[in-house]
Amino acid sequence: MNKDLKYLQLLAKKFPSIQAASTEIINLEAIMNLPKGTEHFVTDLHGEYEAFQHVLRNASGVIRRKVDEIFGHNMREAEKRDFCTLIYYPAEKLKRVKQQESDLEGWYKMTLLRLVEVCSYCSSKYTRSKVQKALPETYTYIIQELMYEIHGDRNKQEYTDAIINSIVQTGRADNFIIAISNLIQRLTIDSLHIIGDIYDRGPGAHNIMDTVCNYHNVDIQWGNHDLVWMGAASGSAACMANVLRMSLRYANLETLEDGYGINLLPLATFAMEVYEHDPCTIFMPKSVEDPTITPNQIRLIAQMHKAISVIQFKLEGEIIRRRPDFEMDDRLLLNQIDYEKGTIRIGGVDYPLKDRHFPTIDPTDPYRLTAAESLVVDKLMHSFELSTKMEKHMRCLYSKGALYLVRNGNLLYHGSVPLNEDGTLAEVTVNGRKYAGKALFDQVDQLVRIAYFENKDMELKQYAQDFVWYLWCGPYSPPFDKRKMATFERYYLDAPEPKKEEKGYYYTLKGKREICEMILHEFGIDAEYGHIINGHIPVKTIKGESPIKAGGKLMVIDGGFSKAYQSETGIAGYTLIFNSYGLHLVQHQPFISRQKAIEDGLDIISSNHVVDMASKRMYVRDTDTGRELAEQISDLKELLKAYRGGLIREEA
Repeated sequence: MNKDLKYLQLLAKKFPSIQAASTEIINLEAIMNLPKGTEHFVTDLHGEYEAFQHVLRNASGVIRRKVDEIFGHNMREAEKRDFCTLIYYPAEKLKRVKQQESDLEGWYKMTLLRLVEVCSYCSSKYTRSKVQKALPETYTYIIQELMYEIHGDRNKQEYTDAIINSIVQTGRADNFIIAISNLIQRLTIDSLHIIGDIYDRGPGAHNIMDTVCNYHNVDIQWGNHDLVWMGAASGSAACMANVLRMSLRYANLETLEDGYGINLLPLATFAMEVYEHDPCTIFMPKSVEDPTITPNQIRLIAQMHKAISVIQFKLEGEIIRRRPDFEMDDRLLLNQIDYEKGTIRIGGVDYPLKDRHFPTIDPTDPYRLTAAESLVVDKLMHSFELSTKMEKHMRCLYSKGALYLVRNGNLLYHGSVPLNEDGTLAEVTVNGRKYAGKALFDQVDQLVRIAYFENKDMELKQYAQDFVWYLWCGPYSPPFDKRKMATFERYYLDAPEPKKEEKGYYYTLKGKREICEMILHEFGIDAEYGHIINGHIPVKTIKGESPIKAGGKLMVIDGGFSKAYQSETGIAGYTLIFNSYGLHLVQHQPFISRQKAIEDGLDIISSNHVVDMASKRMYVRDTDTGRELAEQISDLKELLKAYRGGLIREEA
C-alpha cells in the first residue's frame, strides 16, 4: 500500500463519509474568503506591565477607532471616552458609574446595546465557530442571540429588548458587561507577536508573563534580556548574576522577590558584611521609583549591587577562559587591574578606577570565587531552581517562543542577522562548527532548548548554558551583536572611549534595501512583498529618526516602552498592526497610570501611520493559514476521489 493511500485512510477516520469530507471542504473554502485577522507586533516591553496591559486592552487604539466608526456623531466625545474606558477596564469603571449615575437601569440598557453592537462589528471577520470558542461560557447563548439579532428584522425587536431587560432585572448586568468587554478586547487582536525583551528594568515582567502565558494567540521572539533569564533558569550562574545585577541596578526587586520568590537574604547578608564600610557610590541604583524605599534600603541595594557585580565578573571570566571559541578574551578585565595603583589597562592605555575597593579579589587569581561568594551563588541558584512560578514562565517562553518567526511574509527577530563588513552573512562558530544566516538561527534556537531541557549529556548541556550567556552579551550573538557589553567600564571608568559599545555591521547596513532583501531571501521570504520586523535598538524619534527603513523593507519598532528609554526616544513605544488592508504603525505617548485611565478616561494618545497599504484587501487565503487550509482542501478532495473510486469505503 502506498504512503498516499495510508494517509488518506488516516484522514478517513476523521471524515468517514463523502458527506463529512464535502462539508469540511465547504467550511474551509468559506473560511478562506474571510478577511485576514489582525496581527499586533510589540517589542522591548522591559517589565512595563501597566502600559502593556493598556495597549492590549485598547488594542493600540483600534477599539476607539471602531467606536468612532460605529457611532460617529451620534455619541459625544466625553461619552465615547467613558464608553471606551468601560471596555478597557469594565470592573473598575462600573464601580464609578454606580456612584455617579442617577438612572442606572437606563444606563445599563443603553450601554448593553452599544456593547453588543461593538462586539458584533468586531466579530464580523470571523466564523461563528471561532467567535463561539472565544465566548465566555456563562453567556455564550445570550451574546450569540444578541449579536446576530441586533440588526435583524423588526419582528425580533421585542425579543432582543426582553433579553436586555432580563439581564438588568436579574442583576447580571455587571457580569455581562465585564464578559462582553473582555470579548471585544480579545476579538480585536487576532494574534500578538512580542519581538523580545519582556524582562528587566521595569517592575512587572512576571505580570506580563502571566498575561502572555494565558493569552489566546501569542508568540515570542527571544531577546537577549529574555535569554539571560532563560539561562539563569537553566542553571547558568553567570546568567543568574546578570539577572540579579540588573534588578539591583534599577532597584527593581519586585519581579525577583514578589514574582518568583527568590530569596535575596544570602546576598544581602554577605554584602552587608563584606562592604559594611564601603560607600558603594558607583553602585547606587540608577532609578528609584518606589517612594517607600528608605535611604537605608537604597544603601543595602548598592552593597548587594556591588557584591553581585564582582561575582558576575568572576563567573563570566570562568566561561571566557573555558570557551576560547567565544573569542571574548578582551573581556577578561580583572587580571588587567593594578590593584595597588587602582588603575586598569585597556587597549594599551591605563585608566584610573572610580572604585578601588576589591576585598574579595585575589590579585594572583582574580577570577576565583571566595568560599563565601561560592556559598552565596549556590544558595541563589537553589532559590531559582525552586521557583515554580519561574519554571512555569520559562516553559511558556520555550513553548510560545523561538529565536525568529516567519509569518505571513514577515520575518520577526529581536536583534540582528550577523553580517560581514561587505554585507555578506557572517559565520559564527557554534560548538565547533560555523553557521550563518538561517542555519545559524536554527542552530542557536536548538542550543537554547538544550540548555534547559537536556538531562543526559551534561557536557553538551554545560556548553549550551555557556552559549546562552554568550547570546546575552557575545560579539556575534544575533539578539545582541555588539563587539562588547561594556558593563565593567560603565561602572568603574569616567573615560568615554572604553565605554563605547561598537555595534555589529548589521546596524550600519540594515538601512540598505538590498541587504534586507538578501536577508528575507535567506529565510525563504518573497523579498518583493516581505518585511523584516525587529526591535532591540530604540528608535530616537525625538531626533527625527524613523522606524521605517530600507524603503519600507525593515521596521524597527523599539520605541521606548521602557521608561528608562523614553528620554532617548521621545515616545513610549510602537505597535505595528497588520490587518486586511495593510501595515499600520501606531506611535504611543507615555501611559500615565491605570488609575488615571479609569478615573479620568485618559487613554494612551496614539497616532496611526500607514506603512504599506495592500493593493487589494487581504483574505485568509492570502495568509500562511490560508495556504495550510488549501493543502487540507486538496487532501480532502483526494479523499473524495478515493471514496468515489472505491479505494476507501465509507463508514456505515
